[in-house]
Amino acid sequence: MNFSSRILCILVAALCFWTGTAQANVVIGGTRVVFSASQGETTLRLSNQGKQPALVEAWIDEGNLHSTPNNTHAPFLITPPLFRMEAGKDQSLRILFTGQTDSLPSDRESLFWLNVLEIPPKPKQAADKNILQFAVRSRLKLFYRPANLDGNPLKAPGKLIWKASTDSQGVQLTVHNPTPYYITITKVSLKSGDTQVTAKSGMVAPFGDQHIALSDLHHAPAAGTHIAFTTINDYGAADAHEGAIAAQ
Repeated sequence: MNFSSRILCILVAALCFWTGTAQANVVIGGTRVVFSASQGETTLRLSNQGKQPALVEAWIDEGNLHSTPNNTHAPFLITPPLFRMEAGKDQSLRILFTGQTDSLPSDRESLFWLNVLEIPPKPKQAADKNILQFAVRSRLKLFYRPANLDGNPLKAPGKLIWKASTDSQGVQLTVHNPTPYYITITKVSLKSGDTQVTAKSGMVAPFGDQHIALSDLHHAPAAGTHIAFTTINDYGAADAHEGAIAAQ
């Protein structure tokens, strides 16, 4: 059985026998990675804040939640891909693009996922016993950003176009992203009549749409209705914005 197969067995065992939340000791220095094509590579720092060493494996996938280092085809290389981290030590991951320059769209960002799998050592006192260990996998968004994209990514949220409508499933807000950047929206708030509505959203793809259900409303808000929303920027920080519902 190879290393990745053993990892999968550990993960399956954890899912079958334990329903709590495992605590990662290896902390990632960021909540997302923006990979600039003009740079050709980037780095990400890890820190083992636990009291024991850990075995760490890292890889990048194209969105498959069940990916392993053996079945991913993402055009990136991570060095080192597999390493031991001592307690209290740091490790930098070097991420390099290995694809052809024309293998990804040049007019918009592409989304990938960075995986960091942490496997703790077997306790010494349990050397002769069967124990259940928990491998902790963290997944971060990796945005591949081509060179010379139009606009400023920090100003992209201000370009969003908001429209409201009513259909057989109720009132919904549609947000259109006319920019080449992914925009992550964490919260949307508006007031229609006497009703204050707050809803969660998600990530809007470049030149794409996101539909947000407004289940507390019975009628679509009028054009010009003020909207307050929060997004996550390149650095993982929350930014507050304002907008208004456009006419149909």
